[in-house]
Amino acid sequence: MRSEILSIFKKELDKRCLNLRRQGHIKTFKYKLPVHNIPICTWSKLILSLLSSKGTISIHRESEEGKDPNLDFQESNEQPRVVVVNLDSSEKFCSLKMVFRRILVLMMGCLGCADQPTEANNNNNNNNNMESKSSVVDESVITTPRVRLSDGRYLAYRERGVPKNKSKYSIIIVHGFGSSKQMSFMASDELLDGMGIYLLIYDRAGYGESDPNPKRSVKSEASDIEELADLLQLGSNYYVIGVSLGCYPAWSCMKRIPQKLAGVALVVPFVNYNWPSLPGDQTKDDYRKQLCRFALLLTRYTPGLLHWWFTQKLFPSATALEGNPTFFCDKDLDVLKNTPGYQLFTQDGIMERRVFDSLRRDFIVAFSKWDFDPLELSNPYPQNESSVHIWQGYMDKVVPVQLQRYVSQRLPWIRYHEVPDSGHLLVYDTVVCEAVLKSLLLGEDPQVYMPKLLD
Repeated sequence: MRSEILSIFKKELDKRCLNLRRQGHIKTFKYKLPVHNIPICTWSKLILSLLSSKGTISIHRESEEGKDPNLDFQESNEQPRVVVVNLDSSEKFCSLKMVFRRILVLMMGCLGCADQPTEANNNNNNNNNMESKSSVVDESVITTPRVRLSDGRYLAYRERGVPKNKSKYSIIIVHGFGSSKQMSFMASDELLDGMGIYLLIYDRAGYGESDPNPKRSVKSEASDIEELADLLQLGSNYYVIGVSLGCYPAWSCMKRIPQKLAGVALVVPFVNYNWPSLPGDQTKDDYRKQLCRFALLLTRYTPGLLHWWFTQKLFPSATALEGNPTFFCDKDLDVLKNTPGYQLFTQDGIMERRVFDSLRRDFIVAFSKWDFDPLELSNPYPQNESSVHIWQGYMDKVVPVQLQRYVSQRLPWIRYHEVPDSGHLLVYDTVVCEAVLKSLLLGEDPQVYMPKLLD
């Protein structure tokens, strides 16, 4: 096992440093961990020490004059000083295991950030030999209706509520990371029928029974929604509800096709630490920020290692969510105990490289630099012809309530709702889901969900 891990690191990490040197860029990327700055090209040495019997390696670096120690990525020519510290084998494996467990929980909780978009560029050429080519979904296993987009891809969907041609309101629900069209949105059938609501829940590109999109971007997510609505003849105005990481397609729709939206609800929307106008004083004490960046480094630069970790059987990788109070409040943990987990995160599901690559692309695109800053958006509905809402759980440990409050204060035209006793899994609460629909469609806003925020 030791040799397999080292082989992965040498392919995924040291190879990139060699490529940089061949291109004449004699530099390494430094990542600021809680204690030390560790260049990528020394990660393999670090893992070697963790698996060896001689001790572990800690990396010490003297800060260079004129460089900001708080920058996460800097050009560097200096060599690290490696110090061997003796640890017994149980401590080594425990440390390695804890790092990956935290990264997994963080990714599944949809937190993170990145430093560049994933549109086609020179770096993508280096990734091609480590990623298998994504293929379309096997049509023999398709069980739900699909539509064909203009680029040849298929999107799968399911429907709830009243028939489309008899509906008063048409709503597209956008699922989050690791989910699918089978996600729970716990509004009752009685409410949907009584209000005349037609719900369309679709598999985003690469999820469930939808074909992957190798060119996925923030823009393409909005284009998929627009084309899906046109193909299914939802009319000139429809509503969009984004959930967690599924909110970045909703933000993109507000930027690109506001004239087609009758209203938008963002349910526990993630906050991208890379938004340019998000001030540092709002995130400087947020421990998630550093964990997020480490998660993005692994996701972006070591896909082979990450895929191995998800599919190996030595450590319990896919069960890292269970009973973890660090990232989930008590109410969320109750939901996790009583609700089947995401099937895409079982070893059988993620072992399929098409699934893994789609998850990886989605994660990177969501937390990379976008082509616009949501915090700089102006009100797309100055005449109140439509409305935009944010729904946040006060006890949410995945997306801090303080950041969500800042977003709502920065964009006062968004109607902010806060659920006092709930966390990140709001869509599993029938009362909250029905309140989201009534607020979005009828303008009914119960006072219990309208916090009084200090200026």
